[in-house]
Amino acid sequence: MNNDQIHRHLQRANDVAKRAASMGRHPFGALLVAPDGETVLAEQGNINTVNHAESTLARQAADNWPGEYLARCTLVTTFEPCAMCTGTLYWANIGRLVYGASEEALLALTGDHQENPTLALPCREVLARGQKSIEVIGPVPALEAELLQPHQGFWASHP
Repeated sequence: MNNDQIHRHLQRANDVAKRAASMGRHPFGALLVAPDGETVLAEQGNINTVNHAESTLARQAADNWPGEYLARCTLVTTFEPCAMCTGTLYWANIGRLVYGASEEALLALTGDHQENPTLALPCREVLARGQKSIEVIGPVPALEAELLQPHQGFWASHP
């Protein structure tokens, strides 16, 4: 996946995140991109604290496409996935992960918010413990401010 594709897909994932926020959900968004790097197969916003955009999308992908195909696909997400989402991506056999902003950038905004108790466990560390190789691209500093924007004020207004 080239830089232009990465930027376009991250911006689309951010649109999904904004749509989730407009429904009162946490502003996270994810896409499943086909092996051609262009075709968006599915998109998902956050549902709740246990049905994150990434894990929900990975489970749906595993239900709808064979693992051999998913191994050539990319999950694109606005933020570095948590350990639960990273594990789900791993088990779904999705071969590449692209994320825009780091968990640290999110933590700086959310603090110790009860609805987003982040784990200090980077996705690369989770994946390093697995038996298969999953490519990870991220964070993408050029888009960080844009990806953080839907979170500005969101967490303060959700006690």
